Amino acid sequence: MAAGGLGDEEQAGGGPWAALSGLTTRGRSFLAAGVAAAVCAFVLGQEDLFRVGLLLTVLPLVCTVVLYRTRYRVAGSRRLAPGRVTAGAEARVQLRVDNVSRLPTGLLMLQDRVPYVLGPRPRFVLDRVEAGGKREVSYRVRSDLRGRYPLGPLQLRLTDPFGMCELTRAFSAYDTLTVIPRTEPLPAVRLSGEAAGYGDGRHRSLALAGEDDVIPRGYRHGDDLRRVHWRSTARYGELMVRREEQPQRARCTVLLDTRESAYAGAGPDSAFEWAVSGAASALAHMLERGFSVRLLTDTGSSVPGDGTGGFAGSTQDSSDSAGLMMDTLAVVDHSDGGGLSRAYDVLRGGNEGLLIGFFGDLDEEQAAVAAKMRRRSGAAVAFVLDSGRWTHGAAEHGPVEERLRLLREGGWTALAVEPGAALPELWRLAGHERTNAGAADASGTAGGWS
Repeated sequence: MAAGGLGDEEQAGGGPWAALSGLTTRGRSFLAAGVAAAVCAFVLGQEDLFRVGLLLTVLPLVCTVVLYRTRYRVAGSRRLAPGRVTAGAEARVQLRVDNVSRLPTGLLMLQDRVPYVLGPRPRFVLDRVEAGGKREVSYRVRSDLRGRYPLGPLQLRLTDPFGMCELTRAFSAYDTLTVIPRTEPLPAVRLSGEAAGYGDGRHRSLALAGEDDVIPRGYRHGDDLRRVHWRSTARYGELMVRREEQPQRARCTVLLDTRESAYAGAGPDSAFEWAVSGAASALAHMLERGFSVRLLTDTGSSVPGDGTGGFAGSTQDSSDSAGLMMDTLAVVDHSDGGGLSRAYDVLRGGNEGLLIGFFGDLDEEQAAVAAKMRRRSGAAVAFVLDSGRWTHGAAEHGPVEERLRLLREGGWTALAVEPGAALPELWRLAGHERTNAGAADASGTAGGWS
């Protein structure tokens, strides 16, 4: 919620001459007609016409002075609910105006600044606000495009009863509406062939609750004396206790290819927006399943940057982690980089768990780099978008199939994404293919993802 106020000093800012710029078309017409009538009366010697001209000239000037010297003290606030919405959903904005002065206000026109993608600029007319009174109005905003959009500052337009002059004053505070990509619920599927530690039940513990690690540690104040490891105590000459192991969560990295050269077209139905929405759906799904996840782009940037090995969900609340990554996807744009090498450098440390990639067009060199990423992870699933088919409706299948073959030879489960394809169906198909591949691999280790 944003709040602000208009005081006497702010109302008087700019000087009387600045107030004259607030003359409306009616006020300027009266002023021009009055001056013309006065000049004609002076030339023709018509005293009655001079009085009419004087009245027409003085009326808008008096209205301007009265409006300028009016001492309103008005406080305004804005409440945005919710502050984060998915693309295509609505958010409600509630405006409140409080008259904190001892005098009632005149006619007030309220206007909130809103980006054009959120809809028309809302305007409201408040007839009269009594001393100490308040008025509340609301409007809705909606965007089909993800992003971060400022709302405000709130503008207040003061006008006189005759409509001769309008003065605009603005509050200083504003809010930000975050529109995140659309997400789709994904089916629970099982993926075989992952590395140990990423198996049944979505995460496995290194030891069951109550079991002890063979490596003891030094005694700390408050430790249970029943956990004293006497053999180690005798060896090291100090009190040692057995260490309890904590469960280790399975890890998942969602890789989003943002290279500008990998995508063609723009708009909500473009291939790039499908990839962003797919990455958001995968992140939300894996967090719900108890995985420690992170978002990685081709630029090498990882979100979140802190936590256990850069992954979220193990030391942070899942909802906070999801919000941070969704906020990043809300504003992610094309990168000017030409390759995936920086993302590979991040993954080369190994122990990355499940790897889910959303790729645009891949040439032979980038497909080879992507294929090597599989060696640093457990299971790897790739969704490859052919921008030519997305923009023109037709493309040569040869290059795309060749890139998919390279990825599959590298250990990926690679699927081509057709225009308008539904991610839940592709997700189910990927799980089916991984299950078949795991059954055919005699040396594979059982595991799963869901």
